[in-house]
Amino acid sequence: MIESERDDVDPFATRAGKGTEPGQLHVVLVLSAASGGVGAHVRSLAQGLVAHGVAVTVCAPGGTDALFGFSRTGARFHLVDITPTSGARSDATAIGELRRAFTGADIVHAHGLRAGLLADLALRTAGRFPGLRPETPLVVTSHHAMLATGLDRRLQRLMERRVARAADLVLGASSDLVARARELGATDARLGPVAAPPMPAGGLDRSAARAALLRGSAEDGRPVVLAVGRLVQQKSFGLLLDAVRYGLGDGDPLVVIAGEGPEEDALRERIAAEKLPVELLGYRTDVPDLLAAADLVVVSSRWEARSLVVQEAMRAGVPVVSTAVGGVPELVGEAAVLVPYGDPAALAGAVRELLADPARRDALTAAGRLQAETWPDEAATVAQVLSTYDELVQRT
Repeated sequence: MIESERDDVDPFATRAGKGTEPGQLHVVLVLSAASGGVGAHVRSLAQGLVAHGVAVTVCAPGGTDALFGFSRTGARFHLVDITPTSGARSDATAIGELRRAFTGADIVHAHGLRAGLLADLALRTAGRFPGLRPETPLVVTSHHAMLATGLDRRLQRLMERRVARAADLVLGASSDLVARARELGATDARLGPVAAPPMPAGGLDRSAARAALLRGSAEDGRPVVLAVGRLVQQKSFGLLLDAVRYGLGDGDPLVVIAGEGPEEDALRERIAAEKLPVELLGYRTDVPDLLAAADLVVVSSRWEARSLVVQEAMRAGVPVVSTAVGGVPELVGEAAVLVPYGDPAALAGAVRELLADPARRDALTAAGRLQAETWPDEAATVAQVLSTYDELVQRT
């Protein structure tokens, strides 16, 4: 009888990895380059798992540990350069590093398509390496919808199908991602919400935050509309600029966008050419202060799972106008204003109406805080993930 089949054996007591104690669960978290919600989620997960006594190894490209502080959670950081696109040499190197990191692992948990694909390839060849076992359960969290077109879309669909069918469990950050995984052939796909980590307290009150942002008097009544996110196609900041052209109401509203990314130059050129009342703030670490200054937050994305900025805004009591995409409707319920994606007139109209209606903004503020109380927090998210690990190890 193999060890895992014996009733008197703790399923977590097998395959002790390097640096782990006998009986200690060893989990390897894998992600590619990340600068936003995925990295924050993995850090939160690593910290929570370590607090539960789990030995955690985080595999990621260089720079992510400095950005997210995985090592400061008590996890071991293993450098694996998972590139955004496939390459024979880079993938082979990454797979080799993953094999080393997976030695002694009880669970491998990959975040995203590329991480999931390379983790599966590393496990499939594990039988030839001491300490590695191909039956080590693979969990893949799907954080994003695949939005590519043409040939790239077909290639991504093939990779999606491969990963969905290879994983012992797919966790989708929103219900549409769970449905997608099942459509692609996942044997087990479940909702795995991603909680927004608590924001640190801001350093400024509303008056001081507005004065700093508007570079003027604290009594300046100019409305402030805030958007936050990577300057990439998915976030559709061009749609927000289209909405600004329709006009956002009286009082000369100022739109400020916090974030950096590959679309920054194109957005900046358009703002200047069209003389739009929009400022690009670049990368900011003072989002709590920006929220304190804002009259409302706008999300113009083509797709979102459980938008972190929506969660942060509603917890902070800032009304939200968002496109009705992905997991946003189930996240916000009736506590935000939703508009169809791709309709700048509707987006502008929703912002304009909300800025002109303080009572409606107050109602959304109250509703948003109540809605936020229904979301799983970081502790609940970690407990849910840990229970799935227990189930998979028992099954193995």
